[in-house]
Amino acid sequence: MLLVLSEEHKVHLGFLTQVDVEVVKEFCKISLEFIRRGTNPKLYQSAGQKLEVDPQTVQHGVEGLMYLITECSKLMVSEIDFLDSIMVLGFSEELNQHLLKLYQENCHEVRAILSQMTMDLPHYHNLEWRLDVQLASRSLQQQADPSLTLRLHTKDNGVMRQQNLQTDPANLQHITKSLETALSELSSQYCRRIMRNIK
Repeated sequence: MLLVLSEEHKVHLGFLTQVDVEVVKEFCKISLEFIRRGTNPKLYQSAGQKLEVDPQTVQHGVEGLMYLITECSKLMVSEIDFLDSIMVLGFSEELNQHLLKLYQENCHEVRAILSQMTMDLPHYHNLEWRLDVQLASRSLQQQADPSLTLRLHTKDNGVMRQQNLQTDPANLQHITKSLETALSELSSQYCRRIMRNIK
C-alpha cells in the first residue's frame, strides 16, 4: 500500500534535499527520539543555528520524517511501496536506502509505541441471552409479549465486567439494522480514507 503524502508534508520534507546526507541521518535519529520520548525544542534551536536556517524549518523536517516513519509503520508498508512513496520527494538513492533501512529496523518498535498510546476501550468477550414470552395474565388471557434478556460480558484492562440488558424483539431488530448499516458504511471509500488516517 502506497503512502500518499500531502503537499504540506512534501514541502516539509523537501528541505532535506537541500542539506547533506549526514545531516539528514542526524534528523532521522532526532525523529526516532521524538517518537520514543517526545519533542525537544532545544534540539531544533541548536540544529537551526548550525545549519543557518530557521528552527521551525528544522522542526518541520524532523516532524515530517517522524510522520513518514509512523504512518508507514502503521500501514506495514512493504519495501517497494515505501520506496515508491518517497520517490516523489526527489531524494538521492543513498538517502532513499538510508530511510528504508531506518524504517525496516524501527518499524516494530514504532508499532509497539503507537499501540501503547492508543486508548484501551472495553471490548466484547461473551454474550448470554434468554427469550421470555408472557402468554397470558389475569386481565389478558390471550397475549404474546416476548422480551429478550441479555448479559453482555466485556473486558477492560484485563478486568471482566458484565451488563444486563433487556429489550423487545422489535427494538432488537432496529438495533441490528442500524449496526448492519454502520458496518456496510465502513466499506465505503469515504470511511476507508478516514480509518486510514485514524489508525
